[in-house]
Amino acid sequence: VTGFIIWASTPAQPMAQALASLAGNDKVAVIQGKWIIFEPLAEPKSTGFIFYPGGRVDARAYAPQALAIAEKGYPVVIAPMPLNLAVFGINRADEVVAAFPEIEQWVIGGHSLGGAMAASYIRNHPGAMDGLVLWASFPAENDSLANQTALTAYSIYGTLDGLATPEKVRAAESLLPPSTRFIPLEGGNHAQFGWYGDQSGDNPATISRVEQQKLTVDATVEALAVVDEGL
Repeated sequence: VTGFIIWASTPAQPMAQALASLAGNDKVAVIQGKWIIFEPLAEPKSTGFIFYPGGRVDARAYAPQALAIAEKGYPVVIAPMPLNLAVFGINRADEVVAAFPEIEQWVIGGHSLGGAMAASYIRNHPGAMDGLVLWASFPAENDSLANQTALTAYSIYGTLDGLATPEKVRAAESLLPPSTRFIPLEGGNHAQFGWYGDQSGDNPATISRVEQQKLTVDATVEALAVVDEGL
């Protein structure tokens, strides 16, 4: 048990670019505490995004993406997890939703294990979320969302991902709503969905981290817009 706690308590650390994003800018205020909140300063939209980090990844490693999404007007809340593993904090979204009553629609998502646990949250809370955005992730077999036809779902994955491989992502298609949009990022890998360096078992990417992040943010913003505009 002690060894597991030590292992889980030593997550991949955020790169310098991620830490710099925590300062916010003239469009977005960043508030660090129980959660990491990215709050648009002008005309925030009524749709918010809750993000679950990947397993054993410091939650701050996703700050650049969260900042870029919030710059488009969507409030973003990154939910740090107990022992840096979302499996121990599946219901963190409950507290986030309760803390922001002004937000009318919610989209939940996550990277890798975080995405799988976001899907699990939706299965156990039907109707609580309006959308799901998976980054290099897919639901577990016992967390099928196939019958949740009103759910806006996007699955974004790298074609060179060595962990959540394209084959694994597409094999889980039957576990997602029929209208799910799958977005392959050509040349993208697993670790470049965050800002924490390389990852064991992954393949080298053939696009830059910046380019992969831009594509990821663009697709996520598209999903948020679908929910926000009721499309």
